[in-house]
Amino acid sequence: MDYKKELNDLIKTVFQEGASDLHLSEGKKPTIRVSGMLLPLVKRDIITNETISGILSELVTKENKEYFLKNKELDFSYGTDNGERFRGNAYFQQGMISIALRLISKNIRGLKELNLPDILKSFADKPQGFFLVVGPVGHGKTTTLAAMIESINESRAEHIITIEDPIEYIYEPKKSIIDQREIRIDTEDFQSAMKSMFREDVDVALIGEMRGPETIATAVTAAETGHLVFSTLHTNGAAQTISRIIDSFPGEQQEQIRIQLAGSLTGIFSQRLVPRISGGLIPAYELLINNNAVGNLIRENRIHEINSVIETSSQEGMIDINRCLAELVARGEITVESAYTYATDAKILERMM
Repeated sequence: MDYKKELNDLIKTVFQEGASDLHLSEGKKPTIRVSGMLLPLVKRDIITNETISGILSELVTKENKEYFLKNKELDFSYGTDNGERFRGNAYFQQGMISIALRLISKNIRGLKELNLPDILKSFADKPQGFFLVVGPVGHGKTTTLAAMIESINESRAEHIITIEDPIEYIYEPKKSIIDQREIRIDTEDFQSAMKSMFREDVDVALIGEMRGPETIATAVTAAETGHLVFSTLHTNGAAQTISRIIDSFPGEQQEQIRIQLAGSLTGIFSQRLVPRISGGLIPAYELLINNNAVGNLIRENRIHEINSVIETSSQEGMIDINRCLAELVARGEITVESAYTYATDAKILERMM
């Protein structure tokens, strides 16, 4: 079998159907995700071990395939001959190979095009600080951060470094210098790359993901020492994100990280992609801005009070996700049922609608 042709045919289907993801699993038919729904490609053959092994060899280098067979999982990126890019993960399930591919747009869309609030640009304009974009897997965190990084790239001269596993969006340097480092290819791991960052005259850093207390501590220290740091966490809201960060440290270190976080954090943006009535997806979001009140709550370990601050601080630019959902319903963008699905508090949502 011509595995390159087979892969290209599957990728062609992704574009033809407007899919966001492609799933390949030994013993199953190829499956795509369209507007959040999984759709098996029923006319295609069930994938054999030989086929998926051959496709994997087209997707990754020989060295990365050997790494995968040894470690049983692999993050990677794949670029087509036409310049399209996919983020991929290969893994084993019940002793068989599976591959998940997510399409990454060639074009980095702006905040307005993504239906995101203009206030996010103000966080990209800051000279230093720590800003997090959080939410479940597959809800647009990387795309939002790319829009913010591109805003910096277009507006001022900075040295921007990204540390990713794998590299997703490819930036074209405009006013800024942009260096993109991929784990295992350009650096051993996140921690090594972040330590080196202090010797690389970096102004802005995009850390693909906060992995463990060492990475978090280095990111917070970087923000304290004059860098503008962006990153992501797989959490469901601002308050949970702060708790997750603090709880990742041993008890004797938690007071210190609370003090550092209270001083360096600029904001946390939490987002969900909600099915749109007219088709496709639209973001619903929450924004925490670290003002004096929030900083005090973090220092005093009163994290549970942060949601109340968000709810009552819209005049300062904070955004409550329940209010955001209610506004999307009022504009006819999403259904009431979808709003309740993504609401953090059904009673608050009901009151707002």
